[in-house]
Amino acid sequence: MDMANLSLIEQLARLREEVPGVYPRDAARHLGVTECELVHADPGASALDTADLPALLSAIEPLGEVMALARNDACVHELVGYYGNVQFEGKVGLAINEVIDLRFFLYGWAYAYALVTNDARGERRSLQFFDKHGTAIQKVFLRPDSDVAAFDALVRRFATQRDEPSPEPVAPAPAELADSEIDAAAFQSEWLALRDVHGFHPLLRRHRLTRRQAFRLAPPGQAWRVRTDAVETLLRRVAATRVPMMAFAGNSGVIQIHTGTIDRVEVRGNWLNILDPAFSLHLDMPKVTEAWVAHKPGDNGVVTSLELFDAAGVSLLTLFGERKGGHSERPEWRKLLCELSVLEGEDA
Repeated sequence: MDMANLSLIEQLARLREEVPGVYPRDAARHLGVTECELVHADPGASALDTADLPALLSAIEPLGEVMALARNDACVHELVGYYGNVQFEGKVGLAINEVIDLRFFLYGWAYAYALVTNDARGERRSLQFFDKHGTAIQKVFLRPDSDVAAFDALVRRFATQRDEPSPEPVAPAPAELADSEIDAAAFQSEWLALRDVHGFHPLLRRHRLTRRQAFRLAPPGQAWRVRTDAVETLLRRVAATRVPMMAFAGNSGVIQIHTGTIDRVEVRGNWLNILDPAFSLHLDMPKVTEAWVAHKPGDNGVVTSLELFDAAGVSLLTLFGERKGGHSERPEWRKLLCELSVLEGEDA
């Protein structure tokens, strides 16, 4: 049958038969639409009012245990826990819980839906949020013990009539400045003078640097490239040694953070996975084109990270060692990172 004569939902069903387990993001790309348009077309979707996003996000807490999902083009980050303690100051917010730890940036959020679907796994309920380009920002899936009545109450409270979404085209990312336009000496001096790791983002903004370019221009010995498969080596060693870590991943609208140990690390096809009960991570390895180890001065000594980027320089995943407030980085974490294979031609 000609796909052009099928509705969007029928095309999606056909695609799922041909490619079982296809991610919605990839399905939308294959069908030539945004993921938001795909959800809007689903008969099980109810549009939600986004006029007061902090109130909508705060209303998730009564649902009980849920799975929160954030992703970018190469990394899917999933946490199972309670979606509470949502706090905002303007368009920037956070939700710090025992498992679900989030940082919100609402500047581009535009669409929200409650979705009820039926598939081989049975009936599934979720809340799905999209940016002005129709790209998924955050998804929240109900679990077997979630409060369905609270979900239904949320839908009634925020339900709205919405026309078909009109996603805006994605503008090309600004080009990096030429290295020759950067005052590298001043940048390196300020890097070494940092006393709080949270000052790194403002440092990049002051010097108009992308994160990847900053590592390239870092002070000697403070950042170096490693093989992209070093992330698998690191995760397997972290699992074996039980060294607790922090895994940051997401997109321009939300960052999810896992803190703790990991257990089950597996490779399935192109994907490197962490498959634990409360934390799952799925990393599309062919899309990881650069990996950097970096030392940044912090309030209690050096903080060491492994940071992954795609070909466009987009940050995909950042791994730190777990740090408790007022405590230094664990030496065993730093040792694991410093043992990773350095890319040929780099100086660690």
